[in-house]
Amino acid sequence: MQRSLKDYLVISLKGLAMGAADVVPGVSGGTIAFISGIYEELIETINTLNFSFFTVWKKEGFLNAWRTYNLSFLSTLFLGIAISILSLAKIIKWLLHNEPLLLWAFFFGLVLASIIYIGKQITQWRPKVFIGILIAAVISYLITIAEPIASPENNIYLLFCGFIAIIAMILPGVSGAFILLILGAYQTFIDILNQLREGLISMDFDLLWQAIYKIAIIAIGAITGLKLFSKVLNWMFKHHKNTTLAILTGFMIGSLNKLWPWKKVVSWRINSEGLKVPYIEKSILPNNFDGDPKIIWVLLFIAIGFLLILILERLAVKKAE
Repeated sequence: MQRSLKDYLVISLKGLAMGAADVVPGVSGGTIAFISGIYEELIETINTLNFSFFTVWKKEGFLNAWRTYNLSFLSTLFLGIAISILSLAKIIKWLLHNEPLLLWAFFFGLVLASIIYIGKQITQWRPKVFIGILIAAVISYLITIAEPIASPENNIYLLFCGFIAIIAMILPGVSGAFILLILGAYQTFIDILNQLREGLISMDFDLLWQAIYKIAIIAIGAITGLKLFSKVLNWMFKHHKNTTLAILTGFMIGSLNKLWPWKKVVSWRINSEGLKVPYIEKSILPNNFDGDPKIIWVLLFIAIGFLLILILERLAVKKAE
């Protein structure tokens, strides 16, 4: 596929949005990929990438191999994700701490519109489609109310967490960060990222090596999970697209519980910066909220998130025409 510099800039911006979403427990980077129109290309590109890349490189040259496996798209997207996780993550964390109602409201609006957007792509509403939506919604909802567990910080566990979290991150409606929270490894992952950032800024090579070593272990698990799961998703999209869309729609419906702005904190945890943040929460009505529910502002940000998806959808349709 021939793309211009402007196209790659847009892809990197989508990567930034995916990375920012992946940092927030409850928001899926896969959802952002789906609503921005790159989900199927992402899954197919990951699925086709294998060791035959080196065979093509040897026979036809590096540039031909790079083009054959659509690596300009993949590297631009992943660069945006990486930059976002290491930089915009701080803004997201600040908003989570200072304006959680408005942030969750915005994401709630995004996902609500995305459910409609994805649902509209289902062409045949057969019984298995309804069953797929129902089962996926129940599973996703149960994930949002699951109680986090404590985690040993050993290498095998980090490998396992990388494997599970990456699957969730590319699955719309299921948050990789929230899965890490359930596994008890969210703070560990954030600490590793902070360790990497501090090592780079201070040029402390011992600190940098420790972070890189742990990231390499997580990456092995993530790459394995990504490769295996992308094969399943790619096959499902090609052979059972309506059912796949139904399952993705169900996952997103179930995730709305986690994104509901008004929550009651059941228990707290101390994050990597030593700040007290919510650990286990449950959704409540605005009138039961402890503090100013900001109903007007929340509704406004839900509307902004909702309208943003509608605008993106209209732009995508015009571009296709």
